[in-house]
This record gives sequence, C-alpha cells and structure tokens, in this order.
Amino acid sequence: MKFAAHYLADYKKESLLAPLFKMLEAIFELLVPLVMARIIDIGIANGDRGYILIHGGILILLAIVGLTVAIIAQWFSAKAAINASGRMRSDLFFHIMKFSRGTLEKEGTAALVTRITNDVNQVQNGMNMFLRLFLRSPFIVFGAMIMAFTVDVRAALVFCVVIPVLGLVIYLVMRATLPRFRRIQEGLEEILLTVNENLEGVRVIRAFRVEDAQDKRFMDETSSLYDQQIGAGRISALLNPVTYALINLGIAAVLWVSGTQVQLGVLTQGETVALVNYMSQILIELIKLANLILLLTRAISSAGRLEEILNTEPDERTHDEASDISDNGMSIEFDHLSFTYPGSRDYALSDISFTVKPGQTLGIIGGTGSGKSSLVRLIRHAYDPSEGTISIDGRDIRSISDDDMVHIVGNVPQRAELFAGTIRYNLQLAKPDATEDEMWQALDAAQAKEIVEKKEKGLDEPVQRGGTNFSGGQKQRLTIARALIKKPQILILDDSASALDMLTERHLRDAIAELTWHPTTITISQRASSVMSCDQILVLDGGKCAGLGTSEELLKTCPIYREIYSTQFELKEDA
Repeated sequence: MKFAAHYLADYKKESLLAPLFKMLEAIFELLVPLVMARIIDIGIANGDRGYILIHGGILILLAIVGLTVAIIAQWFSAKAAINASGRMRSDLFFHIMKFSRGTLEKEGTAALVTRITNDVNQVQNGMNMFLRLFLRSPFIVFGAMIMAFTVDVRAALVFCVVIPVLGLVIYLVMRATLPRFRRIQEGLEEILLTVNENLEGVRVIRAFRVEDAQDKRFMDETSSLYDQQIGAGRISALLNPVTYALINLGIAAVLWVSGTQVQLGVLTQGETVALVNYMSQILIELIKLANLILLLTRAISSAGRLEEILNTEPDERTHDEASDISDNGMSIEFDHLSFTYPGSRDYALSDISFTVKPGQTLGIIGGTGSGKSSLVRLIRHAYDPSEGTISIDGRDIRSISDDDMVHIVGNVPQRAELFAGTIRYNLQLAKPDATEDEMWQALDAAQAKEIVEKKEKGLDEPVQRGGTNFSGGQKQRLTIARALIKKPQILILDDSASALDMLTERHLRDAIAELTWHPTTITISQRASSVMSCDQILVLDGGKCAGLGTSEELLKTCPIYREIYSTQFELKEDA
C-alpha cells in the first residue's frame, strides 16, 4: 500500500487521529468484560443493587464515550480517504491527458476509464477501512489475549492456539483471492469497452440488425465476469464460517478449562464470563479483520493497476532542447521518412520525401489505408519517425515542444468533434481569450457564419455532447472555425470537407486561400476535386509515395492519381 500511503501522507493529521481514536474505543471495549465480571462476582453474588447500578452506569458511560470516539475516528478516516482518492483521481486524469495517441491506443479508453473510476473507488474504500481497523482489530485481538492472561493463564492458552490458526486461514484466503480480484477488474474493463462501443455505434448496430449478436457478446462477457466473481466469492465466503467455527471451538475450550477451574475454586463465575466475552470480542474483530483483508485485497489489486498507469511514460516521443519558433510561415520537409506503429512490424509509411514551402498548399490523396492519416499524425508529432526526419521551418520536429506545436499547427480531424457547452465555448477551447470579432471572422472563413446567425442564441447556442444537435456538415465547419481562430502557421484539413457539398467546399478553399496570415495548408482527401488546386499533390499507395507534383503533372505521370481523377469526374458527368 505504498501507493496509497503516498497520498495519505498529505493528510497526516487525519491519518494519525483516526487510528488513535479507534485505539481509545478499543481500550473502552476491553474494560467492559472486567466490569461485567465485577457485577456478577460482587453485585449479583452479594445482592448489592447499588453496586450493580453504579457499575451498570459505568458500562453505559463506556458505551457513550466509545460511540463518540468511534464517530470522530470514522470522520477523520473518511476525510483522509476521500481527499486522498480525490487527489489520486486528479493526478490520474492529468497524467492520462499527457498521453500521446499511441499510448492511449495501447492502454485503451475502457481500461483508463475503469482505473479512474472503479479502481480509485476500491482504493478509497480500502484506505477508509484500513485507517479504522488496522490498529483497532489487532489491538483488541492481542489485548483480549493479554487480558485473558490476567484472569487465568491456563484458560488463556486456548487463545494462543486459536489466534495463529485464524491468522493462517486469513492468509490462505487472501493468497487465493488476490489474483482473482485482479482478473475481475480486467473483466470489468472488457465489459466497459463493449458497452462503450455499443453506445457509440448504436446506429450502425440497428442499421445492420445485429442487436442479437451484440447482446450475445455482452452476455458472454458478463457471464464470464459473473463466474469469476462467484469463484472469488466462494473462497471469500469461507472466512466467516471458518472463523465462527474456530472461535466457537475456542469458546467451548475456554468453558471446559474454566469450568474445571470454577469447580476447584480457582476461578469465579464472573471471570469465566469475562473470558468468554474476550473470546467473543476476538471473534468480532477477526471477522472485521477478515472483511478488511478482503477490501485490502481488492484495493491492493486496484492500486497496482493505478500505479501502472502513473508509471507509464506520458508518451513515446522525444523532445530535444526547445528552440524559438518564428511567427512567419512555416515550411515542412520530410526527409526519407519511414514509420511503423509501436508493436507493429509493417511500415505504415516508407521512404517519404517532400518539401512544402511557407504559405504553399499540399494535397494528399490516396486510397483507404494508404497512410494519409499516419502522415498527419507525424506532422502533429503524435509519434516519432522510425527512420528519417521531419523538419518544420528548418528545425527537427523533436526540438519543438508540445506547447509550441499547439500554436503552430491547427488540425481539423477526420471526425468532427464538438464538446458539450456552447458554440462560444468550443471556439474558446482553441483560444480562450478570443474576442467576438475573432470568433465571427473564423466562422466566416469556415463558412459557418450563416449557421450561427440562424441560431436564436448565436454564439451562446447550446451544443449537446458530441454536437448531436448539429448536422455532419455543420459540425465540420464549426470544427474548421475552431482550428482557424488561433491563426495557426500550419493548417491540416484531414478529410474535413467530406460532409460538405461541392459549392460550400469551393467557397471554403477560396476563403482559406485569402487568409491574411497565409498558413501552410495540408489538405487530405479522397476526392480529386478537393486537392487539384493545391500547389503540389502527394499520392500515397500502401504507405509509399506513388507520385508528387501538380494535378496536371500527375495526370500524365501517375496512374493511380489518373485513375482516381477519371473515376470521380466520370461519375460527375454521368450524374
């Protein structure tokens, strides 16, 4: 639990006071059997009602003080656990936000969501119960044994046998359940992934009528998780009956030994009752300790998984010593670049070389899987090149920090994504201090001004999660406006006009060409009409450069481009 202790260290006062107050409660509990013995041996034996009432009042006082101390202890333990887990969740969130695309793909969204929710909750519950019981339960167990020795040594020997046997049972159960609980957490991740995929792709599932197949997949995964939980539960369920059985055998042994002692006059009846009460206290505390160990078993498993995430390097990219970045137009140069994704043997891109001068436009075209999106990710420095170099404005991309890259590159992803809030909020994500004039200028250039003007609340029009209250074309234009508002030196349009009609797309290209800061623009598309006006076009095929030049040059020299061009324009003429 070193991982949890690191976070609890910031709440030392609460982490110390909680077990200390629990120790006070335990001391009061250990006094109860002695008071009861006196009531039996003196008050009841002599028929002294006053003695009985006085010591009965002492029992009530011990109960009230013990309850008060217990509530204070639980308040401190809950405060420490909740605050520590809150910091833990915050650290996880900000650490995950530093992950590169490759790391996110490797870890998986479902796994990260499970860790930041379920695993943190497991660790929180473990910390809470640990602070409350880790001193109290052992203290009462050994304290009851010591108190039993003060009453009668021979009867107390039973305690010396029962306690180690119970400790062995708890150890064996913990050893058997720990790996099972880890597998249960992994099963939860798989179910979360399935649910997430089904919710995001519900339209596709309904369109192809594969609800039954998805239901079966979900049921298979939940059945597997159910079997794992039942298996772990069966082993965990052994704790209570085995503990009760051993303690009851211990009580029987105590009664047998002390009964003989009572007959011989060595022990009194009150002392025998005290011994039985101490054995019962041990029973209760060992049950609590067993439940604590089960919670700690889950918490340790979850803490290990959280530690794995926090120990994961934020990304696999390198950053050399950062250099100053010019505000002028940026050139881009690929020099014999090759790239393979982590864990893959095949090259996604192979021996790519080209240069884009400041303010020029580059079109990238190719079939599905040709490497277009991989090329864009490299320009954004989502990954390091496997071979060769990428230079921006004459500087190796690895010498440019992420903060600088955010200002340099404006990226419009293949899938338009809007966040819940307002249109204004989505634009301010790119530039928090943007003025309304800057917002309207960006919207105008992105051909989205008309969309916002027609909305009743204008820039403050609500945006639902994922932008579901906007059409595909509207989302694309708003996403382009978000990229333009920060005036990037390099603008990447990754198939960002696929939902636009030809006329709107043409107006968009004209507006981008007229931008006052003249960004270097990279347009990725599968439509020849989207790239044919670019200064140069890169044709990709199977991750390799199949052609580089203007549209006129490629029509003469590149069969792949000629095929794409002729097919699309023949379709247009037929239409």
